[in-house]
Amino acid sequence: MDRLVASLKRLPGIGEKSATRLAYFLLSAPEDVSRELAEAIDRLQRDTVVCETCYTLSDRTPCPVCAHSERDATLVCVVEEPADMAAIERSGGFRGLYHVLGGALSPIDGMGPETLRVNELERRVASVGVKEVILATNPTAEGDATAHFLADRLQGSSARITRIAYGMP
Repeated sequence: MDRLVASLKRLPGIGEKSATRLAYFLLSAPEDVSRELAEAIDRLQRDTVVCETCYTLSDRTPCPVCAHSERDATLVCVVEEPADMAAIERSGGFRGLYHVLGGALSPIDGMGPETLRVNELERRVASVGVKEVILATNPTAEGDATAHFLADRLQGSSARITRIAYGMP
């Protein structure tokens, strides 16, 4: 039980009390519930790949978004993480493609330009005929710094560089 609680506490947003509550739930749940959860976690690691085009996580490459023929390939939305892409997709309002950086600039955390997929973005913008790049990094100090950095790096391209709006509606 202690080992399971310690493992669950490693998950984001799960503290001692939540981890203990989850462990007791799994202990009292039917065996197939625990087995299904363990199998899902195991398959997550085994069956997840990085899309060769946008770098999101998917069960295949290219991912369903990149493979969709009705998407506007001239419009690329740059996000920090796959979860950011999923949030925009849930809105249903964006019909272009994505580029997942893999984080944001944060020198204190060891995240410099070389750790992000900036070179891949530059190559993509130069070779695919992208007309607009929407910088949709998070509205944090790191996200804003990343957006400014990317805008500077992409300034010489023929694509229009825009920033997603945020703040009060």
